[in-house]
Amino acid sequence: MFRTHTCGELRASHIGQRITLSGWVQKSRDLGGMTFVDIRDRYGITQLAFNMDKNASLCLEARKLGREFVVQAKGTVIERSSKNTNIPTGEIELDVTDIKVLNASKTPPFTIEDQTDGGDELRMQYRYLDLRRNPVQQKLLLRNKVALETRKYLDELGFMDVETPVLIKSTPEGARDFVVPSRMNPGEFYALPQSPQTFKQLLMVSGIDRYYQIVKCFRDEDLRADRQPEFTQIDCEMSFVEQEDVLNVFEGLIKHLFAEIKGIHFDKAFPRMTYDEAIHMYGSDKPDLRFGMKFNYLNALQGKGFAIFDQAETVLGIVVEGASEYTRKQLDELTEWVKRPQIGAKGLVYVKYNTDGTVKSSVDKFYTEEDFKELAKAHNIQPGDLLLILSGDLAKTQKQMNELRLHVAQEQGIRNTGEFCPVWVLDFPLLEQDEASGRYFAMHHPFTSPKVEDLPLMASNPGAVRANAYDLAMNGVELGGGSIRIHDRGLQEKMFSLLGFTPEQAQEQFGFLMGAFEYGAPPHGGLAFGLDRLVATMSGEESIRDFIAFPKNNSGRDTMIDAPSALETAQLNELGIKIN
Repeated sequence: MFRTHTCGELRASHIGQRITLSGWVQKSRDLGGMTFVDIRDRYGITQLAFNMDKNASLCLEARKLGREFVVQAKGTVIERSSKNTNIPTGEIELDVTDIKVLNASKTPPFTIEDQTDGGDELRMQYRYLDLRRNPVQQKLLLRNKVALETRKYLDELGFMDVETPVLIKSTPEGARDFVVPSRMNPGEFYALPQSPQTFKQLLMVSGIDRYYQIVKCFRDEDLRADRQPEFTQIDCEMSFVEQEDVLNVFEGLIKHLFAEIKGIHFDKAFPRMTYDEAIHMYGSDKPDLRFGMKFNYLNALQGKGFAIFDQAETVLGIVVEGASEYTRKQLDELTEWVKRPQIGAKGLVYVKYNTDGTVKSSVDKFYTEEDFKELAKAHNIQPGDLLLILSGDLAKTQKQMNELRLHVAQEQGIRNTGEFCPVWVLDFPLLEQDEASGRYFAMHHPFTSPKVEDLPLMASNPGAVRANAYDLAMNGVELGGGSIRIHDRGLQEKMFSLLGFTPEQAQEQFGFLMGAFEYGAPPHGGLAFGLDRLVATMSGEESIRDFIAFPKNNSGRDTMIDAPSALETAQLNELGIKIN
């Protein structure tokens, strides 16, 4: 056999045993009379010892081993004279009697260690080497544990794992589809699923009342740290449920995962807020609650002759506790930060409430010190605090202030990666309106049920209708969301009509679903968590790339296999595709 033990399991209790290890050479050290070689596998590192006095030829052979050589070593476990308390195997070493090179290796393009010298693009090009590094393997191990514990939790609650199709029909709603040409049906295309939404609803019609799937989904959209063109969802659906049932089950799932995997126990129910409250207080439907800095509405500053405030729809401020000592350079840097195109603010006003009781602002000529002291009394601003103010259109300013709030919190070091603050956000708008076209779009998806009490508004004021929808956010990240679904054909047709579908278009694209609703569709609802985002958040990281074995870069390319790539003309012709 190639090995009797792994490189991470030997302890003092194994001393005296004859064993065989196989792994990759991490590094070697030539000390003259002794040579030491560390070999590694996914379980850990073991030190191999070669004694020149005992076996000179074997020692010389060991000195020829290069980094990442694959080797097999046989020998006896002995106690280390110089113990390494930093690794679990640090009390022992293997006194090698036989070493065999199973495969030699070229010098890798970067060091395969915890702290590597390889940049992102280089590591993605040689991802199979990057995956040998312990930090990356630990992230994939966490992902595996989350998936395993999810399956255990849902299985115990009677959920059935059901696979849904990968080749489906393209729909225009939501993000762009990835499409797949059909050779057997020339000129026609499949789409890769953005989610299994309609299929899981059909499973509810089928009587499979508790479904789940850990499933790949695909969206052809612009990428960022928490997005990939292909990603994985924990996708779930339940029949005969109301919103409260769904929230209880999946709040339980998150509590189970944190308890089993991280040893963190949420003793209280997750807090809840409406979408309107989240936007009003934080300017975001996924607020980060690890710190304060709720929005203060400062319209009392209007009417004092400062035109920028006087002409604005709203004046918003956040209080940064204990930050009155910010220097002019720091404040200028913040001002330039909010004026960047990504944020789009025209400027930033500050008010320093100094610890000596004085007040200093960037708009002193428009306001008296008494004006700002009255403001402090109204908004509980204390000596030593810094007030940062933006103004403009309400929705735009709320969004800008959210970005500033997160940025300042990051600078202040109060976005603690070891703290986890979940929150349910409820009662989303059912629809959002495009300003240019005036057309309504579904904020979540067109199968989301409106609140029963808002049904009369669908005809008179569609923009005011609230959805029976919910998201779970944590630390400023949307972990997942869902809704109670429409299960009545008439209401679904009305929804499609609001979205600008003609009856013929609705029938062509979703006739199969509406037809199914006529055969006894039960009330149902569900939720989907982004597995990639969930594991990244549990690790306190924003980027999901290292939690995916083979991710794409920010251009949607796999630089390791060089995909996407062009097709041969013969293959294009067979598919009936012409490229000009």
